[in-house]
Amino acid sequence: MTTTQPRRWFQDGRLHLGLGIEDTFVPQSRPGERAIDEYELTEHYERFAEDFALAAGVGASVLRWGVPWYRVAPAEGEWDWAWTDRAIEALLAQGLRPIVDLLHYGTPLWLEDQFANPAYPRHVEEYARRFAERYGGRVFDYTPVNEPVIHALFCGEYGYWPPYLEGAEGFARIAANLARGFVRSQRAIAEVVGERAVFVHVDAAVSFVGDDDAPEHRAEAERLRHQVHLVEDLVTGRVDADHPLRDRLAPAVTDEELEWFRAHAVRPDVMGVNYYPRHSTELFEAGVHHGGGFADPRPSIDRGVAGLREALESFARRYGAPVMVTETCVTGSVEERVAWLEDSLGLVARMRAEGADVVGYVWWPLFDMYEWTWRHTDAPRADHLLTMGLHDLVESPAGLLRAANPVADRFRRFAADAASL
Repeated sequence: MTTTQPRRWFQDGRLHLGLGIEDTFVPQSRPGERAIDEYELTEHYERFAEDFALAAGVGASVLRWGVPWYRVAPAEGEWDWAWTDRAIEALLAQGLRPIVDLLHYGTPLWLEDQFANPAYPRHVEEYARRFAERYGGRVFDYTPVNEPVIHALFCGEYGYWPPYLEGAEGFARIAANLARGFVRSQRAIAEVVGERAVFVHVDAAVSFVGDDDAPEHRAEAERLRHQVHLVEDLVTGRVDADHPLRDRLAPAVTDEELEWFRAHAVRPDVMGVNYYPRHSTELFEAGVHHGGGFADPRPSIDRGVAGLREALESFARRYGAPVMVTETCVTGSVEERVAWLEDSLGLVARMRAEGADVVGYVWWPLFDMYEWTWRHTDAPRADHLLTMGLHDLVESPAGLLRAANPVADRFRRFAADAASL
């Protein structure tokens, strides 16, 4: 007798609407740079139950939500799950399905050299395994690393975040070590949780247009087009001797280790795509050189839904998995946010009607957040507010209040009509 496995949530034919809570953690500091923890800045540590109720109240079915590894592991070999226990209990009590970001930037303070530490893969695997052992009976959806290409750029190429490596060699070191930890984490979770585990890989959609064929840009543009997929290519076993960036990985990854990646490949059940229409497409200009990154950025252009369609289709082709919009929004007025919500969900509905396997959509974030540049100033958080959410963050004597705006109302109506999307 043969048996069939029950369909998992992303196989039920519906479009699953969700939200995210910004969860960037860079706890290391140095002169001129503050530690940044978005949960502290937005007071989510104190208001988590209220925040989860807000997400459920506007009709979200899934919530992308992260774990502060540096707080869970305050010292090597020491584990403190007290806050995470309370938060996950409150999240599940709202009927939300969490997609857990195990790593959304940032390592524990005791891990020297952070992502470049040779022991990083072992430590992140232990963290993932311990999380799965504690919560895997109730939490089934995992993102081992959010936006690994951004990790590798900011920490390895731009020298913007710890461990402040720079250049192509720095990028290769961080990308390779992230990939090692990614593989080991996913395999550890799968071992504990079993067939119920769903892995939502998430990376940033970054594209390049303009004078990218100009002689001064051609090689750089070609490198960047392949580089944005490099970590996902490694963990899925796609990097071989013929990969366009194989030479750039040497000596960080040996031929023997490439064999290990192929033999231990992990794959996404759902491929998540983070797309921001005003930032995800970078422009090359003839005769103009930029280093890339926050310190010397190339200009961005808004390609709207055309860029989103291109990103979803390209990730689906490359990795052969259902796709999901795992982050999107515009930073702007309420009217601009409502317009992008309508335009982007309209595109997703059209793509699904055409037969595309788009299984979910996440507006990021649920409430406003604070710009990462807060880390580099001594200005108050209010000076760095980004108006992105369904709820405004409002300073008050009682702390940060969450005030629903018309974006929340529009999202709620979409959620009510999700069956038609």
